[in-house]
Amino acid sequence: MQQIINFFIRNTNFLLFLVLFGLSLLFTIQSHTYHKSKFINSANFLTGGVYNSLNNISGYFNLKSQNDLLAEENKQLRELLHNTVTNIDSVYVDSVTFGTSYKFYNCNIIKNSYALTDNFLTINKGSKDSIGQDFGVISSKGIIGIIDKTSKNYATVLSILNTTSRISAQLKKTNHFGTLKWNGKSPEYVQLTDIPKIAALHKGDTIVTSGRSSIFPKGIHIGIIKDYKLDVAENYYEINVQLFNDMTNIEYVHIIKNVNREEINNLIKNN
Repeated sequence: MQQIINFFIRNTNFLLFLVLFGLSLLFTIQSHTYHKSKFINSANFLTGGVYNSLNNISGYFNLKSQNDLLAEENKQLRELLHNTVTNIDSVYVDSVTFGTSYKFYNCNIIKNSYALTDNFLTINKGSKDSIGQDFGVISSKGIIGIIDKTSKNYATVLSILNTTSRISAQLKKTNHFGTLKWNGKSPEYVQLTDIPKIAALHKGDTIVTSGRSSIFPKGIHIGIIKDYKLDVAENYYEINVQLFNDMTNIEYVHIIKNVNREEINNLIKNN
């Protein structure tokens, strides 16, 4: 205690100087508009920097919620796109897309296989989320597969990288359609068969879903033509399609429900 008292005694002049300097600075700022504005601007700069840093930190930790919001917006945009009554591009005008035929759900991939001959994916939504068998699965880039089985909270997806998968697809620029399947080789490519040789096609042409089933609406992107050749009988093309999706790196997907699927299938079955 004596040391503290001695310190204050020895430094009384210095402390008095600091007090007087502080008071003079305060009076100067208060009495001069220029100095006052400079002080306020400096204070605002410091507090603004602090708030900006805090906002950046908060924004980083809110990335997941922001991604969820973007996924929800994408889902709503897809519903508008595929349920519109009129379409700007006449190539996509199809009776299946009229009215409110499709409903979209967001979900995450929690397991993905792509190195086998018969690959499946697992998603984190199931029957309690109204997910059912034969619903289509797509990403922002194109098709992924078709719902195979569901439990209460999860579902498995028959990947397009599955040798048993069969999807109706067509050339984007024409109505020539065929069957999309996979030969079990590269995860970058699938094969499109049954395109007649009278069809005009070129490398780089886009392949989309045909809408000729109750699963996918017309016009969902699949990939581009890598190369092609005529089959043995030289009547149809065998086309290698380079996928838009990187099937080895998928996280967020959309599930497509055709609300008229049961009615369409019953009609086809009865006929």
